[in-house]
Formats: sequence, C-alpha cells, structure tokens
Amino acid sequence: MLGKAVKDFSLPSTGGGTFRLSEHRGKKFVLYFYPKDNTPGCTVEGGDFRDRYAAFRKAGAEVVGASRDSLKSHEGFKAKMKFPFELLSDADEALCAQFGVIKMKNMYGKKVRGIERSTFVIDGDGVLAREWRGVKVPGHAEEVLNFVKTL
Repeated sequence: MLGKAVKDFSLPSTGGGTFRLSEHRGKKFVLYFYPKDNTPGCTVEGGDFRDRYAAFRKAGAEVVGASRDSLKSHEGFKAKMKFPFELLSDADEALCAQFGVIKMKNMYGKKVRGIERSTFVIDGDGVLAREWRGVKVPGHAEEVLNFVKTL
C-alpha cells in the first residue's frame, strides 16, 4: 500500500457528520487506529495527538482517530479527553480491513481478535506516504509529527 493511492472511504464521525477521505484532498492527513475508547494506552495516545494537534495543523495536516467503538462511545471519549479532532466509528471493520489492522492478539493469555495500534500518513494527493504498525505509544505522536513536517 505504501506509495499507492488510498481508496476513498466514508465513515460515521463524531460531531454528527460523515467523514470522506476524498473531501480532504490537498491536505496531509494522519489516520491513527486504536483498539478501544477509554483504555489506558488509547487514552495516552489520543492525549499525545491532542497535545500536538496545533503543531499538526501548522504543518498542514489533519488528525483523525478510528476504532470499532460506537459513535456514542466515541462522543463520550472525545468530550472527556477534549480531543480537537474527530473519531471515526468503523463498527463493520471495513476501514480496518482496508488498512489490514485487525490482528490476533494475546489478552491475559487468551487469543482475541482486535485492532493493532497503527498510524498512517496520507499526503495531499491521497497517496500513503508512511505507516507505523504495532505502535508503542511513548514518543509516537512526536515521531509522526516530525515525519509530517518533512512532507
């Protein structure tokens, strides 16, 4: 997928709208997938993107988070965390499948199917410029920001 155009997608978004990738052509775009609202790692990760949001915007990029949680869950998480960016609800896993982020993971000794924490940067032409898979949260948002600044 790297270096190739990302197929357009459309998903329900916080704020009562529908997010369409095609409506963001001409802008750099950070799409981060996270496992679940209101969990420790996802809370820290979202907070890191929130705290750098102004710098992402200054670099000409938009940030959007996505998980399989419902819009109701997303709205609560966004309000609680004061996220200035939208969260996308991918309940049917179509976007997760497009980006290949659903994996088998070990959770307390059990195999469970879930989202592998991943981030993708899409350039203004809609081409996948960079991807991070199996993300470790500390320092990640800063690394993504530094990459966005090079585009």
